Amino acid sequence: MGSPENYLLGGPEVACPFFMPIEKLEGGWMHAHRLPLGCGWSGSCTAPGHEGETPADDELRDLCNLGYAARCGRLPPDREWDSVRFGAKAARTQEDGGANCIQIRYVCERGHRPAEHGVLEFQVAAATWKQTHRDLRLQRMAECYLESWMENKRLKLVAAVAS
Repeated sequence: MGSPENYLLGGPEVACPFFMPIEKLEGGWMHAHRLPLGCGWSGSCTAPGHEGETPADDELRDLCNLGYAARCGRLPPDREWDSVRFGAKAARTQEDGGANCIQIRYVCERGHRPAEHGVLEFQVAAATWKQTHRDLRLQRMAECYLESWMENKRLKLVAAVAS
């Protein structure tokens, strides 16, 4: 699996654990690649009593995509996590004969402290998740993060080849 220091976990920004991202949002953020999910996302709220509500643009920008949204009126006081942070690295797995995979490390925080952490694995050749998370919101965020991470890697490769 590798040691934690081999992963570059997101910076101070983290995603709200009640945010269900749906599609990428273009524009609106300076340095969008630094956002918790690798770019800005539109989506819906899954907080109890607010399931399926679509946050306003300013809420998406300032709360949903950035976690620790204490100002959000939808955030329930009783919750497992305040935020989720992701990091990724390409790896080869021993049990699959050295197959390429991408490991997504996640850390769920409560009160600015780790409350849960783990690794999810995406098998590149089969384009399937070998390990997924029990919480569909976190799994969807991991999928979005993976999509953004892979796109960023492609852009860097294109830039390196072009120069």
